[in-house]
Amino acid sequence: MMASPTDLPLPPGRRRTPAPVAPDPALADLALAVHARLCPVHGCPIPYFHSLDPLSELVSSLLSHRTRNADSGRAFKALRARFPEWGELLDAPTHEIEASIRGVTWPELKAPRIRAALGAVRERHGALSLDFLAGMGVHEARAWLEAIPGIGPKTSAAVLSFSRLRMPALPVDSHHHRVALRLGLIGRTVGVGPAHAVLRAQLPADWSAQALYDNHEVMMLHGQAVCRHARPACGRCVLIDLCPSRQVSTREP
Repeated sequence: MMASPTDLPLPPGRRRTPAPVAPDPALADLALAVHARLCPVHGCPIPYFHSLDPLSELVSSLLSHRTRNADSGRAFKALRARFPEWGELLDAPTHEIEASIRGVTWPELKAPRIRAALGAVRERHGALSLDFLAGMGVHEARAWLEAIPGIGPKTSAAVLSFSRLRMPALPVDSHHHRVALRLGLIGRTVGVGPAHAVLRAQLPADWSAQALYDNHEVMMLHGQAVCRHARPACGRCVLIDLCPSRQVSTREP
């Protein structure tokens, strides 16, 4: 798998310690204005798309890297059918895991990565469960997860936000990141990994898990439907007057 630098293993003994982020007040105002415009379009509060236990969400998130949601969803169901208990996966040969997830990108790399991540959870916690993260703060829980090789900011945030833990963490995917770049919420040199801390700091510190989930979802959905990578539909964008990257000549029927 062609992982981003934030999802590559750390050297032994190192832990990620996110640098404090002081948001620009003007950008914080812009982030709130964007959220207020997009929420009515997409119907906030947005229902959570599933309710997995956090360990299963970890597996689902690792499968989803650079893969369409429909394909990763099918792969997750196939993997769960083949291994009803995640402990069975730890004892399975790599080729069996790979065969179950062949619909995702780079199954030959994701199969050993998933097994290694589950093994690290059991080794560090003494059991194959991440339910204990509910007793931690968000920063502590994310640091615990990101100490596992192969788990970066996107995966740690997804585990806390998307799983039934429902903790206030903000995931940032490629669509979310692209919208933030075009709006000027983050600089051109800020990658997806570092963007997590910057974009979270622009939103109120006391926002609930639902509000942060809504923010991720509306930014992602806007990136998929309007602010696309190729031929963005600026002519029907509700953010056009806020966007320094707008293409005013762009029109769609």
